[in-house]
Amino acid sequence: MGQTFAEKVLSKKVRRKLTAGEIVDVYPDYAMSHDNTAAIYGIFNEIGVDKVYNPDIHVVVLDHNSPPANEKLALNHKTIREFVKRYHIENFFDINAGICHQVLPEQGFALPGKVIVGSDSHTTTYGAFGAFATGIGRSEMAVIFATGKIWLRVPESVQIRIAGKLPPGVTSKDVMLYIIGDVKADGALYKSVEFVGETVENMTLASRMVLTNMAVEMGAKNGFIAPDQKTLDFLSNRARSTFEVVLPDADARYDDVLEYDVSQLEPQVACPHTVDNVKPL
Repeated sequence: MGQTFAEKVLSKKVRRKLTAGEIVDVYPDYAMSHDNTAAIYGIFNEIGVDKVYNPDIHVVVLDHNSPPANEKLALNHKTIREFVKRYHIENFFDINAGICHQVLPEQGFALPGKVIVGSDSHTTTYGAFGAFATGIGRSEMAVIFATGKIWLRVPESVQIRIAGKLPPGVTSKDVMLYIIGDVKADGALYKSVEFVGETVENMTLASRMVLTNMAVEMGAKNGFIAPDQKTLDFLSNRARSTFEVVLPDADARYDDVLEYDVSQLEPQVACPHTVDNVKPL
């Protein structure tokens, strides 16, 4: 039996064949944090180590409060600047660099086959570039600062096949809202969601990022889109390190395979008070 993307990429990290459900210690390739780095720094100090295990894997982006709206937020930024300087974290992007989920792809950190964690739920975005990317908590990130590793459970996988040409005025956001309205907010709980099909292939990278970004809104551990020439062209002059494209096997086993034809899809909106309360406009 072949492997899904999640099984295969995590197998490569630990150098043995894994199946869904196993728990493994993983050293992520990159670990992203943003304005919450100040709070993470406090937890890191409580651990009691005197250095960051591997400063080179950390990417810190000030974006959520940029510029800071009050003195407290400004002091948080000051604390973060002192932290990255003290512990020699070179991958620091100060205010005005952009939103973290835009910065990592543009700056060449979101790469195929990489394992990326971030102290933000929408870290799943980087799956649009073929990475295994998932959100983690602040305490988990503090432990990565201290030890360089995290434990992960290998997720089961769901394949979502999307076909049809999008009608005028309908975007990838509408596609994802429609899917979430169908499967509900817990429909892919702790699952690895692989997006495939002609519609996905025809999307721009920016549109693909919407799919993987919003995968977490249906409970997914990560979202994944197979890299193609568009992906490789985008990364050709910006990749920070070498990478290997990791693809699921043709005979991989999925918990579920969902199929959608979006050729007649209308614009969608999520109504109060949940993301899966979706209605057509």
